[in-house]
Amino acid sequence: MCTTCGCGTGEVKIDGDAAEHSHHEHDHVHADGTAYSHAHQHMAGEAHQHPHARSYTPAHAHAPGISSKRMVQIEQDILAKNNAYAAQNRRRLADRGVFALNLVSSPGSGKTTLLVKSIELLKGRQCMAVIEGDQQTSQDAERIRATGAPAIQINTGKGCHLDAHMVGHAMEKLELPDDSLLMIENVGNLVCPAAFDLGEAHKVVILSVTEGEDKPIKYPDMFRAATLMLMNKCDLLPHLSFSVARAIDYARRVNPGIEVIEVSATTGEGIEAWLDWIERGAIEARARRQDTVDSLKRRVAQLEGQLAARSA
Repeated sequence: MCTTCGCGTGEVKIDGDAAEHSHHEHDHVHADGTAYSHAHQHMAGEAHQHPHARSYTPAHAHAPGISSKRMVQIEQDILAKNNAYAAQNRRRLADRGVFALNLVSSPGSGKTTLLVKSIELLKGRQCMAVIEGDQQTSQDAERIRATGAPAIQINTGKGCHLDAHMVGHAMEKLELPDDSLLMIENVGNLVCPAAFDLGEAHKVVILSVTEGEDKPIKYPDMFRAATLMLMNKCDLLPHLSFSVARAIDYARRVNPGIEVIEVSATTGEGIEAWLDWIERGAIEARARRQDTVDSLKRRVAQLEGQLAARSA
């Protein structure tokens, strides 16, 4: 995490407990430019401490003593480790028929309010759970739990995004039921979460109309990584100079296939279209799981038939 985006490290907590880092490696850079890895063996309840300074240089920057080639290699190594954890998460989710979404945005976009509204309207339609990511506090998780939905809070300390290893631990605590919906609310940030696969089916980027229509071209990686853009707070458009058409055009310049739904968590505008989008994805996830189960059953029946034929 450190050399990829430049964020600091701090103690990661899942629902208030220090997260286990067993066999989870992080790459760090010494002040003299020497890069190294070490594996954490911390167990829950133990502080995650480093004897060296907790200030790191972003990848692709001109780090004293480190060549651009070495920085790129370090970043690739970190992302490769994350992707391995993400692949494990994705297999676990697929085996259970769980449809997982990674909600990403800048701070203040209204994604928690939108999430609360979605949960309330999905009651009786979807069994769901939430993983909340924030640097500090459990306020958002408490808002989610007030709706009746189970939620796990991940506090990243100085980290500016969730990673697949954190999410894997949170999933274990949630004990997701088969054929359910998992919403992952990432740390508010339009840069770093774009690079970190969590094992989700889709990234959904929330763009508030109060932020400015040029966000997609200022932060193209995030909008390129997303399947869907929710344009939120549309009830405020009469009071702003925001151009919906221009924002959509900018988003489709970097990602021609991105879907767009205009919503307002306050008035409910567009929310049903968003919920329909979720339900279609959940149905597909359940269908894929059932196809896998049916395929395994057919294979077992085939093997049993072959064994019976040999015994005859």
